[in-house]
Amino acid sequence: MQRRTFLRNSSLTLAGLAFLSNQTLAQFLADPAWKIKMLNDTMGVFTEKGGTILFMIGKEGLIVVDSQFPEQSQHLIDELKKRSQQPFQLLINTHHHGDHTAGNISFKGLVPHVLAHENSKSNQERVAKEKKNEDQQLYPDQTYTTTWCQPVGKEEICLHYFGAAHTNGDSFVQFKKANIVHTGDLVFNRRHPFVDRSAGANIASWIQVLDKADKTFNNKTTFVCGHAADGYDIIVTKDDIKAFRDYLGKVLLFVGEQIKAGKTKEEILKATEIPGTPEWKGDGIERPLTAAYDELTAK
Repeated sequence: MQRRTFLRNSSLTLAGLAFLSNQTLAQFLADPAWKIKMLNDTMGVFTEKGGTILFMIGKEGLIVVDSQFPEQSQHLIDELKKRSQQPFQLLINTHHHGDHTAGNISFKGLVPHVLAHENSKSNQERVAKEKKNEDQQLYPDQTYTTTWCQPVGKEEICLHYFGAAHTNGDSFVQFKKANIVHTGDLVFNRRHPFVDRSAGANIASWIQVLDKADKTFNNKTTFVCGHAADGYDIIVTKDDIKAFRDYLGKVLLFVGEQIKAGKTKEEILKATEIPGTPEWKGDGIERPLTAAYDELTAK
C-alpha cells in the first residue's frame, strides 16, 4: 500500500472512531478471548485457557464436560445462558487437573451433580489439601469405577475408564447418538504430554488404554481432545489418536534404548526430538522423557 493511501485510510478510520462513545469504542475493539465452535445443532466446544470444554444444550438441561478455571468457566456459563433458558443438569470432569476442574466452583449452586471417575475425585481432594485451597473446590458428588451410562433426553452419555494413563482416573466421555467423545488429556494432538506419575500415570498402560479406545469407538467418531499444539485442532479423528499412541510407544522405545546404552537421565533429557515422531516438536519434550525414564527404571 502506498504511503498516501495508508495515511488516508488511517485518517478515515480514526475519524470514524472519534464519533464512538468510550463504551462503544471498547465494544468495537473487544475481541473475546474465548471461542465457541458448534459441532452439531446442540453440542459445541469452548476454548480459552486450559483444557477444552465440551457442552450439550439439551431440552432437559445443559451438560458440560470440564470447566477450565473460574474466570473461564464463568465466561462459558454466561454464554450458555444466552443460548438456553434450561438449567444446568450435569458437570462431568474427565480427570482432576486444575485446568479441567478449577472452574467447577463457578457451577456451585447451578448444577445438581458433578461426575467423575472415583480416582479423579480422590486426586482432586488430595491435591487441594496439599495446596490448601479446598475452599476453592467443587468436588464430584457422583463417581463410577469402570463404566457409567445414562440416557439424557434422546442422547445417551457413557463414561469409560480403561486403566491408568495420563493419570489413574481419566475418563472417555461418550455422547453415543451424536458419536462425539471427549478424550480429556488422554490425547494431546501433536503436543508433548504431561504424564502425572504422582497421580498414577503410566505410559505403557496409556498405550493399552488408547488401543481399547480404538476398539470401542468407530471410525466416524468425532473426538475432542484436551490440548493441541499451535497449528493443530482440538477436534481429532481416530487416525490422530493412533498417531498419539504410536508417539507414546516411540517415547518408551527411545528412552529404553538410551538407558541400555548407558545414558544418564540428564543426558537423555537433552534430546530435542523423539525419533520417528517429526510432528511432535517444540517445548515440553522433557515431560514425557522424564516420565518414561522414571517408569522404566522404577524398582
